[in-house]
Amino acid sequence: MREVAAVLGKALRKAPARAGLTRVVAIDGRSGAGKSALAARLRAVLGAPVVALEDLYGGWDGLENGIDLLVREVLEPVAAGRPARVPRYDWVAGQWAEPVPLDPPTSLIVEGAGAGARRAAVFASLVVWLETPPSVRKKRALDRDGETFAPHWDRWAAQEDAMLARERTPERAGLVIDGVTGAIRSGP
Repeated sequence: MREVAAVLGKALRKAPARAGLTRVVAIDGRSGAGKSALAARLRAVLGAPVVALEDLYGGWDGLENGIDLLVREVLEPVAAGRPARVPRYDWVAGQWAEPVPLDPPTSLIVEGAGAGARRAAVFASLVVWLETPPSVRKKRALDRDGETFAPHWDRWAAQEDAMLARERTPERAGLVIDGVTGAIRSGP
């Protein structure tokens, strides 16, 4: 995936800024697809901040809320050239923590299920979809989060199903990446 991050970095640098002066790459995919790992590698390539939607969901039923917060609290202020205050949900405490300030960067990585939703994608210079088989995704997610995620897997997957049926993100993504092999293909 290191080579994938280098390719994404080059593609983002060539893309026009759509959030004011900031180029945003939205890394989307279902739970366990490899979004966070790819975002970390891309961060090393770009030196850009990462906003993880996981911090914005606000709990196991918050996929749509996370997308709304991303747009309202992060992307709209950055696009207007104003500092953002990135919401941060404390999953252990079950409550919102102090937001993290974010001055408008040159490049911004947004990763998480819903990062490529239409209302967020209008700010994205590049939308990336990670396509990973369900069995691999579930194993990764449960290995990562253990028994914390296990009882919520189906509930979360239902939210992803509903959102993806409406948003059709894989069909709109500029790049589609195989989450196992790292193979990259252009979107539609």
